[in-house]
Amino acid sequence: MHHAKPLPSYLVKRYHGWKATSYSENQAWYRRLATEGQRPRAMVISCCDSRVHVTSIFGADQGEFFIHRNIANLVPPYEPDGERHGTSATIEYAVTALKVAHLIVLGHSQCGGVQGCIDMCKGEAPQLEAKESFVGRWMDILKPKFDLVSDVEDPAEQARQFERQAVVASLENLMTFPFVAEALQNGSISLHGLWTDIGEGGLEYYDPSGKKFLPV
Repeated sequence: MHHAKPLPSYLVKRYHGWKATSYSENQAWYRRLATEGQRPRAMVISCCDSRVHVTSIFGADQGEFFIHRNIANLVPPYEPDGERHGTSATIEYAVTALKVAHLIVLGHSQCGGVQGCIDMCKGEAPQLEAKESFVGRWMDILKPKFDLVSDVEDPAEQARQFERQAVVASLENLMTFPFVAEALQNGSISLHGLWTDIGEGGLEYYDPSGKKFLPV
């Protein structure tokens, strides 16, 4: 492999700064994590969007969250077809090996993946419809939910509602995993759906009884 290069200088400086401060001041904790292994209390499935900073939102430290990020924080349905399933593998490990107590799906405002799905549903994104589009095929997970927001006239409000539907779709798909359903049945795990407003710093949770999101 001849294309790999050294880190850019700004990342090197940040690393050395972290090693000299945060790591140096908490060296015993880091070594304990290394020797005793991880015992996260929760798994968080969030979007890859760089503006969504899960650990900052909840003030989490190393070892607290088992985090999986993908486009639009989606969970696919349970498909034991022998193919490669990164998100499903992460969920399996979190539930069966780490035995996390909480599964959290975190959606967010101004999600590019969700907007891409809207464009697909409106026939305005032929590039995502192409078979070779990884993003397009991933957003196919969410497309069935578009009927729930198709009549919303304001584009911004439509996107916000669809972002929430992405969370609901993921929660529903989590229930198709036998080991998740079993853990819920015996009370060893709980599911949580959240949506955060990046600009306002707001956080909402999904209330299944009213089928709506409410402020935390």
